[in-house]
Amino acid sequence: MATGFFWDEKCFWHGGGDYALTLPLGDFVQPLAAGGLPENPETKRRLKNLIEVSGLISELDVQSAEPADWLELARVHPESFLRKFKETSDAGGGEIGLRTPFLKGGFEIAALSAGLAKEALSQVLDGRLDNAYALSRPPGHHCLPDWPNGFCLLANIAIAIEAAIAAGQATRFAVVDWDVHHGNGTEAIFYDRDDVLTISIHQEHNYPLETGDITERGTGAGVGYNMNVPLPPGAGHTTYIDVIERIVQPALADFRPDVIIVACGFDASAFDPLARMLATADTFRAMTAQMMQSAKHLCDGKLLLVHEGGYSEAYVPFCGHAVLEELADSTAHVPDPMAATLTKRQPSERMQTFLNALVTDMADQLLD
Repeated sequence: MATGFFWDEKCFWHGGGDYALTLPLGDFVQPLAAGGLPENPETKRRLKNLIEVSGLISELDVQSAEPADWLELARVHPESFLRKFKETSDAGGGEIGLRTPFLKGGFEIAALSAGLAKEALSQVLDGRLDNAYALSRPPGHHCLPDWPNGFCLLANIAIAIEAAIAAGQATRFAVVDWDVHHGNGTEAIFYDRDDVLTISIHQEHNYPLETGDITERGTGAGVGYNMNVPLPPGAGHTTYIDVIERIVQPALADFRPDVIIVACGFDASAFDPLARMLATADTFRAMTAQMMQSAKHLCDGKLLLVHEGGYSEAYVPFCGHAVLEELADSTAHVPDPMAATLTKRQPSERMQTFLNALVTDMADQLLD
């Protein structure tokens, strides 16, 4: 029994072509010195490098996986979409959604990314692992069934859940999404279902601009099984911990899932170029500890974290290492080099009072 770490070098080879941040080059958009999309392999590769250098990797059960097959993908995505994706990929690449460019072979790499999440979930549910982390790339939580967006080409977590259901491994799933952007894809896929609880904690009106409101609670059988926690920019460490303690953990206790899955983005960190939050490496460590506590009490410790966003090449590795340290109960500690600076940049006392009241109000609305 151990903490699983699922990765594959091929996932680092996914590319999106010529961009400047999220803008395609052309007209008045100039190339950047370090060009390309923010969703590039370096944040993930540098995380993998750090756990090797620290020695943490020796404490993990390191694996790859087979790509998710066509049937597994088709449980979530229409075959018409999959055919278009595959044909475009085979023809050299392109873009079939919003901010989701890919090169030749992009379909196969995306299927591999989903396969990492699927296999990690399977092994956690089978009891072969205590818990697991899937370093999936490209990410998945924005991908709708028939429309990829936000760097997400396939819905990795949803594909893993449907595979587990088909295999008879579990029937109730909770997805806690702490990526700084709203998990609109996961939400949409399960919006009318009561067997998957979806909770998204995100910066309000960041991406997508038009989704993620607290009033969006599901439809049909799914009413009450979707929860959005939109936070203002700069919410900071204490607010994230309060949200988990006062909203997420009670919701999980009421739902009693067979497994908890975290859509683990690190873009709420204070140094991310695509958000304005103030989370630290210790924020992610503490939230992981909270999720482990909930999993221990509710589902025999069954917990999976699936990598989503996070675009600070310098800082994401420290956030990810903190999470993996906690999952594996490791002594291979890597200190946060920005801890002192970020402690001073947390919300003021006056702002924190406002944020505490905001969390109280949201808890009243969501847990009523």
